[in-house]
Amino acid sequence: MTLNPILLEVFKNRFSSIAEEMGMALMRTAYSPNIKERRDFSCALFDAEGEMVAQAAHIPVHLGSMPLSVQAAMAESMGPGDMVVLNDPFKGGTHLPDITLVAPVYAPGGDKPEFYVANRAHHADVGGMAAGSMPLSTSIFQEGVIIPPLKLVEAGRIDEKILRFFLNNVRTPQEREGDFSAQVMANMTGVRRAQELLAKYDPETVRFYARALNDYAETMTREAVARIPAGTYRFEDRLDGDGLGREDIAIRLELTADGGRVVLDFSASDDQVPGPVNAVRAITLSACLYVFRCLVRESIPANAGCLRPLEVITRPGSVVDALFPSAVAGGNVETSQRIVDVILGALAQALPETIPAASQGTMNNISIGGHDPRRDRPFAYYETLAGGMGASRHVPGASAVHAHMTNTLNTPVEALEYAYPFLVTEYSIRRGSGGAGRMPGGNGLVREIVLEAPAEVTVLAERRTRGPYGVQGGQTGAPGRNILIQDGVPTVMPGKFSTQVAAGDAVRVETPGGGGYGGHATESGQV
Repeated sequence: MTLNPILLEVFKNRFSSIAEEMGMALMRTAYSPNIKERRDFSCALFDAEGEMVAQAAHIPVHLGSMPLSVQAAMAESMGPGDMVVLNDPFKGGTHLPDITLVAPVYAPGGDKPEFYVANRAHHADVGGMAAGSMPLSTSIFQEGVIIPPLKLVEAGRIDEKILRFFLNNVRTPQEREGDFSAQVMANMTGVRRAQELLAKYDPETVRFYARALNDYAETMTREAVARIPAGTYRFEDRLDGDGLGREDIAIRLELTADGGRVVLDFSASDDQVPGPVNAVRAITLSACLYVFRCLVRESIPANAGCLRPLEVITRPGSVVDALFPSAVAGGNVETSQRIVDVILGALAQALPETIPAASQGTMNNISIGGHDPRRDRPFAYYETLAGGMGASRHVPGASAVHAHMTNTLNTPVEALEYAYPFLVTEYSIRRGSGGAGRMPGGNGLVREIVLEAPAEVTVLAERRTRGPYGVQGGQTGAPGRNILIQDGVPTVMPGKFSTQVAAGDAVRVETPGGGGYGGHATESGQV
């Protein structure tokens, strides 16, 4: 079949529109503020081999790892109307709250799947030792219900036994059931739209252009990689700690560029740790895909072709390639951000005028759970908080935005106070927190929440002991701070903590600013 460049562009947009419409269906029908308001979900389309064809503009840490989940689900031999659910991080997942639902797409009259659609949504609670399922854990068994690939929907009917088993192990079953239903509807939307595409064009043509788009993404990524001067570049950055005594956990990268190919070797990174900041290999792949997709100047689909010019080397048992049953709740949200910082730090040596300073480098995870006296039922709140972006050669860093591996929105105060027994007493820009430079880093934000009922609070955050690095002489951004206010007395808390609070107590999170670009002396150990 001869490639038609006009049809290639048509299919690029048709494929991505399927994922985008799935996302709209999921957002509009979800129950939880975390999905409906923050949009903590992702949707994508995959080919018959489980390779990603197109994604919506959702969350990088979800999408780069999702192909491994799809391929694990494919082993369940799905027929028309079936859907497989899973959240196991050691089968392509990220952490347990991120639940993936996969559905096959059959052409009219077809006897095998032509494509798969999938969505991944962060559920605000999936059981485990702490409300919100983001605990200071030492094992994945403490983090919630582990779901292997299971057929949740068969021939269009939900398996009520599987659903009841899951709902019986979470703190907020009504909300979880509603979010599951939204995920099912999102996949039904994707299947319907993909089948319409297969009916309009014959399956062979649709398959041909799916492969062509992956090849096109590979070509454009190789061109971007070829602009990196040949050589080996090394960079190291550190996590503050695992919350359980391990501090200064190093992530080390040796990046070798050679024409249209790059080798990213993380094997010298520290061993996995007792606490929950371990990342599975799928997370590391996601971070690599994200950074190198960002290097491509042209508008291309983020698909499997973007990974082909990259060789990612990790050492099993390290903090960036953790082994079962290590604790991984924070690896998805915190370690993924540091992996991005390390890759950008190495690339800044090769492309000093292209690569920005470090952004906040954390997702500032906060979980609060308890009993809501207004509604007389349990509640589980989860949110990630925005911060400052790193400055670049051309522009200052943006303030109070989600950067890099997260792409969620900030939850409106009104939504929080409506859904939970909270009073938000401050939600503001953290002035002066961005690193100084010819182009200053963006500012973080401040969120202060007063609890109207006793609750359990867990915070998993990074960049509390050292700020995000600046580049080309720019200064570091201000580190973040966590403050617990009890009886009017503020106490600075560690970056990672879990505690019980009383009604009237407050939790205040001040997020890091981004690093600055140019114009000031470089701090030791930074670019």
